[in-house]
Amino acid sequence: MSKKIKLGISVGDINGIGMEVIIKTFQDSRMLDMCTPIVYGSSKVSTFHRKALQINDFSFNIIKSAKEADPKKPNIIDCWNEDVEITLGQSTETGGKYALASLEAASEDMKNGEIDALVTAPINKENIQSETFNFPGHTEYLTDKFEGNSLMLMVNDNLKIGVATNHIPLSKVANTLTADTIFGKLKILNKALIQDFCITSPRIALLALNPHASDNGLIGKEEENVIIPAIDNAKSIGINTFGPYPADGFFGSGNYQKFDAILAMYHDQGLIPFKSLSFGEGTNFTAGLNIIRTSPDHGVAYEIAGQNKAEESSFRQAVYAACDIYKNRAFAAEINENPLPSAKK
Repeated sequence: MSKKIKLGISVGDINGIGMEVIIKTFQDSRMLDMCTPIVYGSSKVSTFHRKALQINDFSFNIIKSAKEADPKKPNIIDCWNEDVEITLGQSTETGGKYALASLEAASEDMKNGEIDALVTAPINKENIQSETFNFPGHTEYLTDKFEGNSLMLMVNDNLKIGVATNHIPLSKVANTLTADTIFGKLKILNKALIQDFCITSPRIALLALNPHASDNGLIGKEEENVIIPAIDNAKSIGINTFGPYPADGFFGSGNYQKFDAILAMYHDQGLIPFKSLSFGEGTNFTAGLNIIRTSPDHGVAYEIAGQNKAEESSFRQAVYAACDIYKNRAFAAEINENPLPSAKK
């Protein structure tokens, strides 16, 4: 592809490490070879962070709209002009208010086609709550705003783990899971592996819900009544699905390396092994939507905000992933635009 990707970036909580990892990522001018970054935030806030971090060899190009973005510079749009109180390392109402302002502005430009993909810096899921943001996180907000059914998919070069249920209490997981729910997530995952990661005939493993995959119903009935029917449904439409596997042995034995992706039944079942195996190099990708959104695999990290200790590697990987997925989708659309007619029997 010759087109340079316009990459929108929301700043997340202004009291966290979001702005730090953004600045550190684009200090490396080589990043501008793959995309034109457009940060939705405030030049005043970025200057505050840059001074706190004692970074003197970096600046943003201030623009009024994505159309004005300079492809040779990191750009920033002032989504607000008022002075904002920044209290590094603390959760405040102000931090949530402006995290939402950034996200809304970036999402609006995404919807209007002004940017090609979106990378979101971490938010505090509590202080961002408001009349216009009543969601457990980015994934649910973007699912409500854009077309498609979503799947939270954690990815790195060697491991891809999706979750059948997102940010819900553990006590509600078993009652939330149905064969149809899992089947739907499998269809999203299979399509994403083909369309977004160019994997032909992907192999997908499903994790069990109960210990030891229930020991043939001795420790619960979800495997027999819910998960196995979902696997059968997926196989019936050509999705290469295997399982259910007890999660502990599956990861402990290295069996996960035999599959292109894994579907976990709940958040921590998938994210604990993912972060244990790839923390700092992973990306959170919202699969299944008509837009591309990625995020680093860490949170706001108040405890190190403003101390120049934050590693930007995961944010950089999120940028790489967004650009790669954009190119892969364009390639998939191109090769499927005029498919050869099927041979008549």
